[in-house]
Amino acid sequence: MRTVNVIRYITPLREGGSLPALAEADDGFKYVVKFRGSGHGTKMLVSELIGGVIAHTLGFRIPEMVFINLDEAFGRTEGDEEIQDLLQASRGLNLGLHFLSGALTFDPVVTQVDEKTASQIVWMDALLTNVDRTAKNTNMLMWHKELWLIDHGASLYFHHSWVNWEKYALSPFTQIKDHVLLPYASALNSVDKEFKKILTPDKIEEIVNLLPDDWLHWGGTDETPAAIRQVYINFLNERIKHSEIFIKEAQHARETLL
Repeated sequence: MRTVNVIRYITPLREGGSLPALAEADDGFKYVVKFRGSGHGTKMLVSELIGGVIAHTLGFRIPEMVFINLDEAFGRTEGDEEIQDLLQASRGLNLGLHFLSGALTFDPVVTQVDEKTASQIVWMDALLTNVDRTAKNTNMLMWHKELWLIDHGASLYFHHSWVNWEKYALSPFTQIKDHVLLPYASALNSVDKEFKKILTPDKIEEIVNLLPDDWLHWGGTDETPAAIRQVYINFLNERIKHSEIFIKEAQHARETLL
């Protein structure tokens, strides 16, 4: 992943509780910036990075992700006190996603998704325990008539308690019942075989190792960044190994909808 520097704060994107923003970087591009100073701190950035890279690895279209630096002096002249506090708390390494100018929010009534694509997205979100791909908030965009996935910051919610990861790894993930694409996800078994060949233990380790040490110094734990990465690796590998648990849950939930 590339690293860029913010040179201009353009506007806040008042969606959800994390208060991301549109900003310009020194490479000439605009990015949606997710800030380390938001409510869930760097754990949200961890979810965003792991979820986004897994989505890209599985062949989905996602905006390019970059590490994005916020200079110590940045934001001091910001008039909004809430935004100024957020920027000051976010000095250092944050995460940026390339801004898809002109993209439209995905509407399941307007745009039909084929059964295989729906099954692929449902499988991935069940793996990641992503609670935020509902009809109310699809976190999908249509850009140049193609489907793009965004915002994986609500994934991997086990890390907010950081205890009993083994129990969460074997969770059926009952929230899948609210997934916007679940009614169309009729090919979960074949997708499971396909995606398990891609997300090998070596690939999972490669993805998790992208996490910078700077994001892995948390209050409430004395674990090293390497030890924290290993928990994510173990969690994902266990969920993939026992994917039949979340597949059966999704299939059962889908049956109740049809």
